[in-house]
Amino acid sequence: MNLAEKKEVFEKQCKIYEKSILRFVGVDGYDVYNTTIPFWYEGKQYLFGRVEKRGEWARSWARLFMNTGKDVWTLVADAPWYQLEDPYISVIDGTLVLGGTHVRYNASEIQTYYGYFYQGKNLFDLRYFTTGPDYMKDIRLVPVADGKIGVFSRPRDEEIMKRYQCESMIGFTIIDSLAELSSEMIASAPYIEGIFAEGEWGGCNQCYLLDTGLIGVIGHKCYKEDGNSIYMNTAFVFDSVTCKVLKEMIIGTRKCYPDGPVKVPTLKDCAFTSGIVMRKDGKADLYSGIGDCQEGRIVIDYPFAGYGRIEDRQ
Repeated sequence: MNLAEKKEVFEKQCKIYEKSILRFVGVDGYDVYNTTIPFWYEGKQYLFGRVEKRGEWARSWARLFMNTGKDVWTLVADAPWYQLEDPYISVIDGTLVLGGTHVRYNASEIQTYYGYFYQGKNLFDLRYFTTGPDYMKDIRLVPVADGKIGVFSRPRDEEIMKRYQCESMIGFTIIDSLAELSSEMIASAPYIEGIFAEGEWGGCNQCYLLDTGLIGVIGHKCYKEDGNSIYMNTAFVFDSVTCKVLKEMIIGTRKCYPDGPVKVPTLKDCAFTSGIVMRKDGKADLYSGIGDCQEGRIVIDYPFAGYGRIEDRQ
């Protein structure tokens, strides 16, 4: 089956136990979407969100919000702003790492974009430390065995289309410390073969070390249909030793979330994944940007069942 057929099958049989739209307080007139997963810091729960006006593109900021109720997030007004799109957060050996996409302009046109990375022990004093390769989004970090760090890349260019007939690939490599993270190292990460079919693209959004030593990846897969860009929430289990994908599945689509507005009509079927947070009942809260103007949450079954449990690194 192609990806569109897999999507149709999934939507007919998927189990969604709860669904909601997150509400953001303190940013009237702006949309908040494509957030990080919620995370804990000094006893409080936070997330970073992409804050942008509905009618604007590539003019967004990553801002910090604190949880103040079920699916309610309030702006931390005195926290630093970051000129980033689609932020993500990870914890590497006790250090917070914030990443996101920085867009560079030439006059009024987009010239290039790349990943910016910040690190620190203090959530309110994260410091820039490196930049990813040109034209590469969705670079993600994950702790692996022996204190090392796994790095997932997401190259997308004409050469990949010619070689693989898909619009992007995912690469993976391992480094010893954050000091080794560089654009050259990320760009040289070997590709994970066979992860995308013809015309597809996608990437990793949040990665988790499992207690079996395997890596659980929450990501997105995409394709075009009738001029629309279709984005779906996906998951796969990755063996970093053999560099093989052991299990892959769709875990959410736009239809799984409550109805809502859309930034542009071509993104009416867009669910850009944030990641999952485990629940006390063993299920998972799946967070996702929807329609490029809201953030949704659905409750799903644990996607890595049979391959290990997520290690708590916070």
